[in-house]
Amino acid sequence: MALVELEQRGHVGLVTINRPEALNALNVQTLRELDAVLDRVEHNEDIYVIIITGAGRAFVAGADIGEMAGFSAAEGKAFGLMGSGVMQRIARFPGATIAAVNGYALGGGCELAMGCDIRIGSEHAKFGMPEVGLGITPGFGGTQRLARIVGTSTATELILTGRTINAQEALQMGLIGHLYPADEMLDRAFELARVIAAKPQVAVRQAKQAIRIGTQMDISSALAFEAEAFGLCFSTEDQKDAMQAFLNKESLPGYKNR
Repeated sequence: MALVELEQRGHVGLVTINRPEALNALNVQTLRELDAVLDRVEHNEDIYVIIITGAGRAFVAGADIGEMAGFSAAEGKAFGLMGSGVMQRIARFPGATIAAVNGYALGGGCELAMGCDIRIGSEHAKFGMPEVGLGITPGFGGTQRLARIVGTSTATELILTGRTINAQEALQMGLIGHLYPADEMLDRAFELARVIAAKPQVAVRQAKQAIRIGTQMDISSALAFEAEAFGLCFSTEDQKDAMQAFLNKESLPGYKNR
C-alpha cells in the first residue's frame, strides 16, 4: 500500500499521508513518496489546487523518531534537508495548497501544514513543535515558518516549551484560518479548493507568487514584483473574458458595474 496517495476530483488533487499505524509519521520512505506525488501533481495540468491531509486520527504526528534516534550529525542534517526540501516544494507549488488538519500535527506534521498556503483544522486537531524536548531543533522549516505565521515571540515560546495547543488556540493565533467539526472538515476543504480552482488560474498563481515572494523582500522590491504580476495578467484571455463578463453585468453579487 502506498504511504502517500493521490486522488483527483475535478481540478482538485487530494494528497493523503497514509501511514495510520504510525500516526503518519514522516520517515525517509514517506518523504520520498510525497516528493514523487508532488512530481505527478506538478506534471498534471488539470490539477489547480491540492489538499493535503492524513489517514486515520492524525494529520502527521511528526518525523519518525524510531528512524531518527540513531542518526549521526551528518545523517541528521541530510534528513533535515530532505524534509525541508519537500516542504519547500509544497510552498512553491504554482497553484494553491490547503492543509486539512484532522488530528495531530506535531513537529514535521506542523511543518508540513505550514508549508501550505491555507490551513484549516478539525475540532480534534492538535499542533505543536516538541523537538526541543527530544534534544533536537525543528528541522523541516519550523523555526522559520512558524515565526512568519504567528510572530516571533509566540513561535519562540511554542518551540522552546514544546507545548501542544488545541485547534481553538491555533485559530486564535492565526496558525489555522478555519475550524470545523471533524465530519465536515474535508468537505469544507473541497468547497474552498473548488472556489479557488474556479478562478482564472494565471491570476491565482501570480497572486500567490506575489504574496509568497513579496513577504521575503523589502516593500519597494515587493511592490515592483506585484506590478510585474499585475501587468502579466493583462496578456491573458482569462483577464479579457472576466472583465468583459463584469462589464456585461455577469459579475458576482456584490460587485457593481461602474
